[in-house]
Amino acid sequence: MWEEQLKFYDEIVDMCPDFERKGKSMIYTSSNGYMFTLLNKAGEIGVRLSKESQKAFKEKHDATIYKSYGAVMKDYVLVPEHLYNDKALLASYFKESFKYVNTLKPK
Repeated sequence: MWEEQLKFYDEIVDMCPDFERKGKSMIYTSSNGYMFTLLNKAGEIGVRLSKESQKAFKEKHDATIYKSYGAVMKDYVLVPEHLYNDKALLASYFKESFKYVNTLKPK
């Protein structure tokens, strides 16, 4: 299960030429000193979005907060499984997340 999710996550990241996947046991993408997508140990994908985009994403896709290693991840939404059929849409959210963290003050 987790290995399949890792492969799926990597396929989405591969559709995004501006960044690459990082990590060996904790899988993530980062830019500007901020992680912006994660694959947790349960195989769930989280995407960091602006407050406005989080609200819209949750309403449009019936999504919830994202937890990784038992902690609620601030500014992240859980990607619902029903979106897994649309890799292009997921890649667009990954790209939106990348743009968002690059508007934040660098760490």
